[in-house]
Formats: sequence, structure tokens, C-alpha cells
Amino acid sequence: MTLKSKVILLLLCVLMLGCDKSRLFEKYQGMETGSWNIADTVSFDLPKISDSHKTIVGIKYNDDYEFRNLYLTYLLKDSLGQIIETQLLEIPLFDNKSGKPLGSGFGITFTKYDTLPLLTNNSYSKIQLLQYMRMDEIVGIEAVGVKIVK
Repeated sequence: MTLKSKVILLLLCVLMLGCDKSRLFEKYQGMETGSWNIADTVSFDLPKISDSHKTIVGIKYNDDYEFRNLYLTYLLKDSLGQIIETQLLEIPLFDNKSGKPLGSGFGITFTKYDTLPLLTNNSYSKIQLLQYMRMDEIVGIEAVGVKIVK
């Protein structure tokens, strides 16, 4: 087998392993300034999904984040824009005792995933996330996203 064939085979294997059939939707919204302003609403229009699924929120953060947790509020809306459900969440980003970042990552950037405790079925078409840290701006949040998996 030639070197070129080995490289092509390796790339195909990586591409095949990268495909995740359980992921129905995943999208992130980056914070251009590296901070999340209290007036900034992160909003995602979701595809119609008929199967049962889990909705996961992902927080990409760095060492500049000065708190151990993040409070955020999520709002679920239907196709008419009516709020179906809203709830306040606490997402721990750093370990209480050691202060080490939770989640996965390397260097100074990490991603923490947390499952949303949704009470509704699949009747929502939009999800909005707002930071609820009682500060005008929280530094160290790079992106916020939503993932829907089977």
C-alpha cells in the first residue's frame, strides 16, 4: 500500500468516526467580544423533530471566567412565538474544591455540556438562552450552543 493510499484511508476513517447519527441538531453562537452581555439573547430556531430526544446546552468558556458556575434562563417557544416553558438553570463550570475547569478542553478553553430538564414534549420550535448572573457583562464566555440528540 502506498503512502498516498494510507493517507486517504486514514482520512476516510476519521470522517466515518466523526459522523454521529445520534445528533439531530447542533449549533453554537459565538460571543464576538468574549463576554456575554445581560441584554444579549442567544436564540436558535430548531428543526421539527418527531422522535424522543434530549436537548443539551453547551457552554464554551475560558480561564477569564471569574465564577465557579453560570446561571442561565432558557425559554422554549412554539411556532407562534408563545412561551411554552421557562426555567432558571445553574451550570457548574469549575470544581468547588480544586477550582479545575469542568467539561472537556485543553489550554484555557473548555466546553461544559448540561442536559436541559425540559417538561414539554416536542412542541417547541425555538429556544432562547439568557445569562442570569446579575451582572451587565460576564467575561470568559466564548460561545453558547444547543445540541439535540436521540
